[in-house]
Amino acid sequence: MFERQEKLSILLLVGVTLVVISAHLVLTYVGKQPFARTFSDTCPDGELVSIEGPIDQITYTKDGDYVLLRMGNTTVFTPSQHILTLGLKKGERVLVYGIVQTYHGKKELVVNAPEDFHRIS
Repeated sequence: MFERQEKLSILLLVGVTLVVISAHLVLTYVGKQPFARTFSDTCPDGELVSIEGPIDQITYTKDGDYVLLRMGNTTVFTPSQHILTLGLKKGERVLVYGIVQTYHGKKELVVNAPEDFHRIS
C-alpha cells in the first residue's frame, strides 16, 4: 500500500483541488462586479473595468470578425459574434465588463465573453 509520505501527498493534492474548485465556484457566483472599477482614462492597461450607458454606434471591422461599440467617448472592442448572439442594437443601455487596453494612444475596453454584456432596463 502507500507509504506515509505518499498518503500525505495525495491528501494535500485532494485538498488543493477542493480549494481551487471551491474558489472557482465562489468567484463564478460572485461575478466580476466586486473586482471591476468604473472605467476612466486614468485606468492602467490590464485592469478589469466596467462602463454603463447606451450604445451610441456599432461599427464592424473590415473583415467583420470584430465590432467597435461607441459608448459616450469610450470604445468597446469585442468579437462580432457576441453582438449577434446577444442581439444588441444601437441605443440599448448596457453594462459592460472588460479589460483596459491602449490602442493608438487611446484607452478602450476589450471584451472577450458575451457574459460580460448586461442589458439595463
